[in-house]
Amino acid sequence: MHYPEATNLPFNNGAIGDSFFAIRPGDPDPGEPGCWIVFQGENLVLDAAKGVSFIEGELPGWIGNRGSGILIGTWQGKHVRILEISAADEIPPGYIVEPLLVIYFHKRLPDDLLTLAGRAQQILAWERKSSVCSSCGSEMEMIHGTWGKRCTGCRYEHFPHIHPCTLVLVRRGEELLLIRKPEWPKGYYSIPSGFCDFGESLEECARREVEEETGVRIRNLLYVGSQSWPFPGQLMIGFTAEYAGGEIVVDREELEDAAWFRRDSLPPTFSAGSIAGWMMDRFGK
Repeated sequence: MHYPEATNLPFNNGAIGDSFFAIRPGDPDPGEPGCWIVFQGENLVLDAAKGVSFIEGELPGWIGNRGSGILIGTWQGKHVRILEISAADEIPPGYIVEPLLVIYFHKRLPDDLLTLAGRAQQILAWERKSSVCSSCGSEMEMIHGTWGKRCTGCRYEHFPHIHPCTLVLVRRGEELLLIRKPEWPKGYYSIPSGFCDFGESLEECARREVEEETGVRIRNLLYVGSQSWPFPGQLMIGFTAEYAGGEIVVDREELEDAAWFRRDSLPPTFSAGSIAGWMMDRFGK
């Protein structure tokens, strides 16, 4: 699929369109049947009986009594809820059970449903990690209208953790600077990236990560777009830059390789549905 703007990328709200309306967290649940985004641990459970999709209508009997779930809004007029089942629950035939990242790469869901599932995964991860206060250990209560929590003991307020990560497409004439991590599929390369550190601006992070990973210095840094990345809660911020100097020195603690590639002979990379692939597709040719 072609993504004219970064806002249209999967997991950004722009990929959902006008079919989804979020509710304020804590608003009452009317209890009507709708769509269920069901997770078993880190795996998403999808109904494959009538094409791969969320479970709709009344909850199937094999799920049992799991409560009402977490209402997050309406999708095409149907209430959407998140539900988590036990790892011991047996999933009957007719359902697909896979991590969301695998479902994303295999394109088992259209972008709008992938984006809803990504939002659900982030909410569920936050709910798992925010039951007790990290400052004093007391129980937490919801701050109505937000996903934030307030400690019932010390009254400290906590909000979902979103981690900024920069990516940089570095150009040197007709060449692009690409890196390879050992855990990636064979032969795959992508662009340098890394998380922000204490006291850093996004621009400082981008320059540091490129130089730390590859030894290359950059200039003319320009912001081009961002993507929500729910694995588990990153905000991927993309930049382009020009080569300013330095020879490649690979950070062997993080990378398997780093090299310059001509724009007309690039190695395999990730889907254009990821911001890294989108940047290479849009700015690397």
